[in-house]
Amino acid sequence: MSQEQAQTKWGQFIPLVTVFFFWGFVAASNDILIPVFKKAFDLTQSQSQWVSLAFYIAYTVGALIYNAISVLIKQDIVNKLGYKNSLALGLVISAVGTLLFYPAANLGSFPLMLSGLFIVALGFSLQQTVANPLAIALGPIRTGSQRLTLAGGINNFGTTIGPLVVSFAIFGSAANASSNISIESVKIPYLILGAAFIAVAVFLKLSSLPDRPALVEADDKELGVKGSALKYPQLVLGMIAIFVYVGVEVSTASNLPAYMEKDLGFAIQDIAPYISLYWASMMIGRWTGAVEAFTDNFSTQKILRFVAPYLAFGIFLAVNAIAKHDLAPFYVYGLIILVLIIADMASKGNPARMLLIFSVIGISALLIGMFTTGMVSVYAITSVGLFCSTLWPCIFTLAVSGLGKNTSQGSSFLIMMIMGGGIISWLQGYVSEFTGIQHSYIVGVLCFAYLAFYAVRVSGILKSQGIDFDRKIAGGH
Repeated sequence: MSQEQAQTKWGQFIPLVTVFFFWGFVAASNDILIPVFKKAFDLTQSQSQWVSLAFYIAYTVGALIYNAISVLIKQDIVNKLGYKNSLALGLVISAVGTLLFYPAANLGSFPLMLSGLFIVALGFSLQQTVANPLAIALGPIRTGSQRLTLAGGINNFGTTIGPLVVSFAIFGSAANASSNISIESVKIPYLILGAAFIAVAVFLKLSSLPDRPALVEADDKELGVKGSALKYPQLVLGMIAIFVYVGVEVSTASNLPAYMEKDLGFAIQDIAPYISLYWASMMIGRWTGAVEAFTDNFSTQKILRFVAPYLAFGIFLAVNAIAKHDLAPFYVYGLIILVLIIADMASKGNPARMLLIFSVIGISALLIGMFTTGMVSVYAITSVGLFCSTLWPCIFTLAVSGLGKNTSQGSSFLIMMIMGGGIISWLQGYVSEFTGIQHSYIVGVLCFAYLAFYAVRVSGILKSQGIDFDRKIAGGH
């Protein structure tokens, strides 16, 4: 196994998380573009969903393109270009996509708008292929999932403010939201975004990020010669895990409004704070799960495990207070956050154990949501955000551990599976036609069940390769 870092390299990690912020900012902002495009181009509801489809399918297409290029040049493209150069290239590709918004708005072309979003996400696909394993590599492998969790928390900060910023840029204020929408209003926000992409590309190029980080490799005598990332069972099973994880995360939120409106009689305008709470729950969980990345001091960790989640919850309350929403229904959620804290402490920083514990609690939350009524069911379903929050970094860390020089290739295969968000959401919607929306959450239960299986199976696989996340690392403080 290659030598790993004893401590997190914060001087390199902090510049890296800027790209995580952009992914969240743009992805969540798509929810603002959907109604804008629907009205401006006179689209049906299904046609307006091409915004999401064009964006998320680009991750899969991008991963296929980058792998095809690697095959043609007979060398992994990220290893050839270097990690830092690949990140900068991904940002430039995304910037090109934002430029298309200008002619698309002038021509009033919906397909050109979709093309712009598609290219933005193509760049994101390359960025994700590089940034996720790089975040793991910038410190001890034992805390790799915590660093990825922290980066995810920055991503969720982007999802929190992105819609607000883009909405204000397009509408000017909430009071103008019902006035006539001009498609021209999207030009300036996305041109500014493109300029930001270029600025960050230059910033990262000049940063101290490594072009070829030290990556953990499996024990060759256990595995034999490995010429492809797909020969690693932890990766192949992890690809399925990423597919179902993104699926349950997205489908849980996307079906909640219909449940609250149809089954519980909520007005559409009153549902927004609960959707906000779901995504805020992702931030709450990720801030909690990132504690071990900051310090090895056990006493400090115990304090931060209580401070971090409630600080994130406070941000949610503050944002909704600014939006003049009634906060009274949300205070009880502070008690549910205690379940998250206890589960996080029980995991002891082991990504496989955390994946197992959180998946089991996720199943429990959905079952409560399926078989109770009223606000109990709403809070149960919303809490899935808490228990999905750290699963991406857990799965990603487990899936790429031991891949060594095949890490970037394995990462691209994992990014490809983000398409599960669209497919699982569609599947739950289809199932709901027969079971009703509330009981359609059985789809999410099955997704969590696979994740629990993966957590158990991958632990044995990695230990056979000489990788043990419970092993204490020398150094630190």
